[in-house]
Amino acid sequence: MQENYIRFDWAMKRLLRDKANYVVLEGFLASLLGKRFKIHRFLESEGNQEDEEDKYNRVDILAESEDGELCIIEVQNSRELSYFHRMLYGVSKAITEYIGLGKPYEEVRKVYSINIVYFELGQGKDYVYHGKTEFVGLHQPHDTLKLSVRQNEKFFGNKEFDVMKRKAASDLFPEYYVLRVNDFDKVATTPLDEWIEFLKTGNISAKAKAAGLSEARERLRVDALSDKDRQAYYRHMESVRHMKSLFDTSRDEGYEEGMDKGLAKGMDMGLAKGLAKGRSERAKEIAKQLKAMGLTTEQIAQATGLTLDEI
Repeated sequence: MQENYIRFDWAMKRLLRDKANYVVLEGFLASLLGKRFKIHRFLESEGNQEDEEDKYNRVDILAESEDGELCIIEVQNSRELSYFHRMLYGVSKAITEYIGLGKPYEEVRKVYSINIVYFELGQGKDYVYHGKTEFVGLHQPHDTLKLSVRQNEKFFGNKEFDVMKRKAASDLFPEYYVLRVNDFDKVATTPLDEWIEFLKTGNISAKAKAAGLSEARERLRVDALSDKDRQAYYRHMESVRHMKSLFDTSRDEGYEEGMDKGLAKGMDMGLAKGLAKGRSERAKEIAKQLKAMGLTTEQIAQATGLTLDEI
């Protein structure tokens, strides 16, 4: 019999805010980053509200490693064209907030930005992406910029010089992870895959051994929720399903309508205009439905790509 577990995005808003449940998130970080982090606190952002009207917004948490590295985790359900820019902003904000005014730049922390997105962000064939800043030679592209002996000692405590252990300049800069969980369609064979499967489906295989998932089995059971929380969870899941259905329908119908109109004109320019018109008309229909559901103008703009004036 398959157990019924709470999906991760809703758990982040409610159950995982309890310090007693931080072990679940810490297990996830260990599976992804290969190092131990301790949850420091949930960040005070607009997404960390428990109001049902904010069900599509993000959730941010801050974790810290024993080495003083910071990790930001963000969960996002709604589509947002400028999401990559927000990732950059979130890291920049974390850096500036955690270095005191007047302190030396060397106290800037290393930051990992982990983004769990339940929509198609960018284009690619993988479901987990890792990005970092690299410094490569302009004239010698195989040459990467390394830290000096003194910098290695000061920033990483390597007192005995070892060429093989010398850090690169990129090791000081932020790193980004994007988990496009809806694109996962494989059999989970690694701890990270086990986590991705849970993030996507809310199911935990009986064979799963990844850190944190055993605790999730005990603490994220739907049948353990109070009646009030269980009903709130069901409303959330229905809203997420409805949102996904709207976008899937919009994409398919907009594409088909645009193709029909464009092909009828028999010209490349006509095809492009037909596609654009079909998608725009469908986006406006969806905007009306989202407005009726009580979403704000800004949320509808993020979801549909329409301007505030159009909405």
